[in-house]
Amino acid sequence: MNNDENAAWIERDQGHLIHPLHNPKQHVDARVWVKGEGAMLHDANGDVFIDGLAGLWNNTCGNGRKELADAASRQMHSLGYASGYAGSSNPNAIELAERLARITYPKINRFFFTSGGGESTDSNIKMARHYWKARGRPDKTRIISRVLGYHGVTLAAMSATGISTYWPMFEPRVPGFSHIPSPYPYRYQAPPGTSPGVAAADELEKRILEEGAENVAMFIAEPVQGAGGVIPPPDDYFPRIREICDRHEVLLCADEVITGFGRTGRWFGLEHWGVQPDLIQYAKAITSGYFPLGGIGISDEIAEVIEGGGKPWMHAYTYSAHPVGCAVALATLDIMENEDFPTQAARKGERLLTGLRDALESHPNVGDIRGLGLMCAVEVVKDRATKEPFTAEDGVGPRLLKALIKRRLFTRLKGEDTICLAPPIIVPDAIIDDIVDIVRSGVKDVFG
Repeated sequence: MNNDENAAWIERDQGHLIHPLHNPKQHVDARVWVKGEGAMLHDANGDVFIDGLAGLWNNTCGNGRKELADAASRQMHSLGYASGYAGSSNPNAIELAERLARITYPKINRFFFTSGGGESTDSNIKMARHYWKARGRPDKTRIISRVLGYHGVTLAAMSATGISTYWPMFEPRVPGFSHIPSPYPYRYQAPPGTSPGVAAADELEKRILEEGAENVAMFIAEPVQGAGGVIPPPDDYFPRIREICDRHEVLLCADEVITGFGRTGRWFGLEHWGVQPDLIQYAKAITSGYFPLGGIGISDEIAEVIEGGGKPWMHAYTYSAHPVGCAVALATLDIMENEDFPTQAARKGERLLTGLRDALESHPNVGDIRGLGLMCAVEVVKDRATKEPFTAEDGVGPRLLKALIKRRLFTRLKGEDTICLAPPIIVPDAIIDDIVDIVRSGVKDVFG
């Protein structure tokens, strides 16, 4: 391939494609990916890049896994599609639900499948509302989430998402959604003498009391906020959240779309703090991105209530329990279990985090370096002493991204100031070290 190949594809692309987060200006220098090997991506010019975000946090097994291709091919040859509606099922969906029951939180044993994370958010919103109606409490419909939380961009999921840049083009948002501050250790201001984790959790109680507990159905939160900038909470945050939800009879939903399936060093994120949710949602890594699949899991108590009501749950997707998707998910879980993804993520994440801190902790424009498992972030600031953030007018984000891509690291930034890193869990140690070197060089390129 020659150096004009990528540009030729982009010219054709711009004639007909609308992209997620469509931005023609940003797309001028886009890459056209033609091949993947493990943690590496090849573009149409033949250049090779490190996949610094595992696609979109999802390709944890890396590209080129023959096991996953073979699982899809076998299933497509025997049964390419069948409905998953009531009155119809398939062995892969049944086996996948059984597998999930073995590895998720003990009280989560029933599962509904979707095509991705946004559909999963909408499904849990509907499940929570249906549950409270079945309990004879139809006014409990409101949903509370967090600033910087990301839960998808369907209209209801977007209303739960707490990243405000996703809203203006599509408002008004769905009524009944509100947001509390993030438990952002670097920026959350707790009252003097108060634990930041407890204070941030108490923001939920304040909001529930403002809304009226009789009106609040569910609190939804990522165990580690991902797209909002890789924000692990203080250790006392989620135990307090669980207490508050129990006290006010509010369902706790764990959005495990990014944190599920080993990414944080545990199978699921809330395991770090010994907390069990009432509902979970997952997607992304369940098939390592090889097939669009997601879903929700509900507690035994919720399942008993909705099945005891005698009415069908009027919620459905054509591709729910897709036999090919479920076959790929089962093969993905085999890889994750056989190669011990949680342990790999914990060890490699520590290597990445330690490397980043050693390389950048003293840099005057690096404010915070954080992570949990194999998801890390480097946040840059104008002034370390004041933590003053950069704004879009400063143009730092595009310059940082360009500096990383020039060195063959492909990833994403949160806003203008935070480099997000979550490579495939199979990433070799040597490539982790390369990521550290590239980020260090890129930061020095931009700031000196």
